[in-house]
Order: sequence, then C-alpha cells, then structure tokens
Amino acid sequence: MATVGYREQPPPTRLRELVECAWVVDGPCGPVQVLPDGCMDLIRMDGRVVVAGPDTTASISWRGAEPFAGLRFRPGVLPRLLGVPAAELRDSRVPLADLGVATAQRGSLVELTTALASGESSSETAPWSMSLLGHVTRSFAGGAAVARVAEQIGWSSRTLQRQCTAVYGYGPATLRRILRFQRALQLIDVGTSYAEAAAAAGYSDQPHLHREVRDLTGEALSSLRQVSSGANRSTQFPSGSATVA
Repeated sequence: MATVGYREQPPPTRLRELVECAWVVDGPCGPVQVLPDGCMDLIRMDGRVVVAGPDTTASISWRGAEPFAGLRFRPGVLPRLLGVPAAELRDSRVPLADLGVATAQRGSLVELTTALASGESSSETAPWSMSLLGHVTRSFAGGAAVARVAEQIGWSSRTLQRQCTAVYGYGPATLRRILRFQRALQLIDVGTSYAEAAAAAGYSDQPHLHREVRDLTGEALSSLRQVSSGANRSTQFPSGSATVA
C-alpha cells in the first residue's frame, strides 16, 4: 500500500487539553482505509464541517481531489463540546449542521472549537472533569478493570458502563480493545517487533495481536503500514489511522 499525502501538527497551546493534533490530507485521489483509534474528529471537507464519530472497525472512504483539514480530539472530548452522546455518532460521519449545534461554522476549525469549548457541557456527555476524563482514558488504555476504575472515581460499575457509552461511544471493553490495538500499532510503527509490541500493549501473545488486528481491520498485521509523521498515531481521514490502496 502507498500512503496518501498526510501532514499533522500540534494544535494551538490553548487547545492541547482538548485536541491531539491538527491534520491535512491531500495528494492523489483514492480509497482510504480508516482504522479505529478511540478518537473523534472535526473535518472541513467538501465545503462543510463534518463530525467523525468513534469507529469500532476499519472502514473504507473515498478521497477526491479537494484537500481535507481536521482536528483530532482526545478520546471522550468532542461529545462534551457538542452535547451529543458519542454513541449516537458511532461509526458515522455527520455534518455538524445536522446536529443542531448553534455555532458559526464559517471560521477555522480552531475558532469553531474555541466557541464550542466556551459553551455549557451537559451532564450526560461530560460527567467528569477534564482531569478525571484523562484518568479514566489512561486507566482503560492500561487495561484496568471496570470495577477498579469505578471505585477510583466513586461511581458504580453499572454507572461507569453507561457513562462510557455516552462519552466514548462504546463501553469499557471495546474502548480497552481499541486503545490496546492503537498502542500496538504505535509500537510497531517505531520499529518494535510484533512479539514485543504484543507484550507491551497487553496482548497474551503475538497470535492474539494478529487475531485482534484481523478482527478490527479485516487485514493481516503485515499489511498495515503506518504513516511516518513524527507522531505515534496517524490519521488520514475522519478519525483513525489510515492507509490508501
């Protein structure tokens, strides 16, 4: 597989608690494979702003000649800004205008994000402070059990399960699975062997990693090529790491 033109850069300092990176895609037209990463994006494409919901499996999208520009938000952040439960956007690409968000969309994505961040957050999509959200994400990324995380933040396991669906778009088990998958890809992208990446990411063994990659992407691990962009995770189309056939 050859990669499409993709570049990313750090977001403005004032948005770094919310946004992982800004990115742009250009280059030849073609099919783009999008890999799940637990994040959501705002993308300016085809003259409109689109919300990329959290993906559960890989998908294929077509990129035309027009460049796309996006902001990739940290896991669980964009739903709190939009006031829309992440589960309602799962595995979808939805025009921002269709979500009833009362914010001007003619400025830059940075200006739009700043305006969204100044609004009120709903208790459903923002049940935790930003620091607590980061703690929950890191805990599940590290493979923590639901009961342990729930105890740490003072919620019941049942409540945490429900909140994760609104905040991340899926429950803790799926979130752990996707974040573990991304961690393995990050390690492989910087030259770690499959066996070492599997162990470091929390898989039982290398065959377990291969099975998970096949289940989540429909591809063999050897066929996935990550873009060398200076970042451990790369996104080439609305949400997720991507390659192009």
